[in-house]
Formats: sequence, C-alpha cells, structure tokens
Amino acid sequence: MTTALAIRKKLSDEVRLKLEEMIREEVYPVGTALPSERDLMEMFGVGRPSIREALYALERMGLVKINTGERAKVTRPTPDHFLSSLAGVARQLLVRPEGVANFEQARLFLEEGCARHLAVHVTAEQIKAIEAALARNEAAIGKARAFAVTDVAFHRTLTEMVSNPIFVAVHDAFVDWLIGQRPLPARPEISNRESFEGHVAIVDAIRVRDPERAGRAMRDHLESAERKYRQSGP
Repeated sequence: MTTALAIRKKLSDEVRLKLEEMIREEVYPVGTALPSERDLMEMFGVGRPSIREALYALERMGLVKINTGERAKVTRPTPDHFLSSLAGVARQLLVRPEGVANFEQARLFLEEGCARHLAVHVTAEQIKAIEAALARNEAAIGKARAFAVTDVAFHRTLTEMVSNPIFVAVHDAFVDWLIGQRPLPARPEISNRESFEGHVAIVDAIRVRDPERAGRAMRDHLESAERKYRQSGP
C-alpha cells in the first residue's frame, strides 16, 4: 500500500467512525439524509475519495443507503447485513477439510433448538401452518428440484415461528452456504421419502408438545441428511 493510499484509508476510517457515532447517537436518525458529499468534505476537512470510501463502508454495514444522484440516507441495519458481510469468510471456511462439518453442526444446533422451543410454545395456528408446509413437501416427492425447495421452506417455517429475525437470517445463510453445494439425489423418490419421514417425525413431536422428542427428531433428521449427502459427494 502506497503512503498516499494508506493516509486516505486512515482518513476514511476516521470519517466512518465519526459518522457511525453520529448515526448511533441519532444526530442523523433513521430515514434522514446525511449532508452532501461537499458538506461532509468541509465538515471533516478531507477529500471526496475519503468521504466516498467512508460512505461505502457504512453502506456495507447497513447503516446507510446510497442511490446515485442522492444524498446517502440513514437506514436500520438488519441481521441480513451482518451475515452478508460474513459470506466471503464463510466460503473460505467451507473449502477447508472440516469446514462443511462445522457449518452442519452449527445448523444442527440452531434447528434442534428451534424444534425444542416450538414443542413448548407452538400455537394451534402455527401447527396448521407447519402441517401445510409438510403437505407441500409431500406433494413434491419424486420431483428433485421441487422437493428441495419445499424441504428448505419446511425448515424455514419452523425457524420463523420462533420469532427471532437473527435465527431466520442465520437459517437463510446456511441454506445459501450449504444447501447450494449439495447435488440432487440420483434416486429422488427414495431419498425424498426418507427426508419427508424425518419431517413427519419432527411435526409429530411438536404436535404432542414433547421438546425432547422434537429435538431428537430434528437431530436424527439432519444427521441422516448430512450422511446421505456426504456419501453421495465426490
């Protein structure tokens, strides 16, 4: 890194930190626009490149939204912003020998916990929604791509019902990072039926409000799926 570039980087970091503090303290509340680039240049005594680098960094953090020709607008960060910033790191970890296994374990802990939680707190309306997701999954048996879509949707339905947006964002990230790497089964009818039966066991346990059984059913299902895809891999 050249000296000039290093200095500019340091200046942009200082601007970013100051603007981040001002946003956090609601000097610029959510929904309002930041000053123009020219005004920010005068405010911080730096050039346009440093201001733009600071704004782009804030956008990656989910703190502002930048549209061409408009002033940057303050936004509220979401779990998706945080996880999207980790996507590159996640893909680097996945190429390591133990990478996939580590992510599979993390997914198992999340979904097993969600299943246990639902077995205690599920409502009658939620049970109907779970059963509807299960029915769509059953209808797709033998249609490899359709089954994969309804499989993911079934698991997402359970995760959504815990009412924690961080869990939903993490679930979606796992789908993006893990499921996309899995090949479609060579014999979808058999493979799909096995997965569906795992879903049935989970739903049955939630329906009778047995958290231990629900957690065990989810663990058995995910471990079985992980073994199956590992055996079918290269």
